[in-house]
Amino acid sequence: MKKSLILIVALMASAPVLAEESPSISIKRLTLESATRVAQGAIDACREKGIQIGATVVDRNGIVQVAMRDTLAPTITLDISKGKAYAAANFSVNSSLLVDRANTAIGRAPGLIMSAGAVVIEAGGSFYGAVGVSGAPSGKTDEECAAAGAQSVIEDLEMSM
Repeated sequence: MKKSLILIVALMASAPVLAEESPSISIKRLTLESATRVAQGAIDACREKGIQIGATVVDRNGIVQVAMRDTLAPTITLDISKGKAYAAANFSVNSSLLVDRANTAIGRAPGLIMSAGAVVIEAGGSFYGAVGVSGAPSGKTDEECAAAGAQSVIEDLEMSM
């Protein structure tokens, strides 16, 4: 009997522990200050290239958190940067990876702009949203400026984990 009891206790101790599933989840979000730094960082990166742009930062759901337009950037840059950021956030990839889908049914969905110029904002395994840029002569340059904007907060986000 004593051996049976020891065996049962040993089996129970070695059995995998099932974690209780939480009834809620925790979602990371950028502060207004961080989102503003991202947009300003993108504008500053394009200014260094002599380009005036619009930059839009969206949260993980594609909802605008910050939109900025440089002094001489055309007003349309805001709508385009928003559409690029919205697409990147909803598909969780840089918008340049969506270009092949632009001429499909999903690519024509309202609000989506599937062309290069937006990057996702991720740090420490958490997805925060995206930043879209419009106004440079090419989507590649838009995306470089967007990446510079996102990079301006990555270290702080990773340190806060």
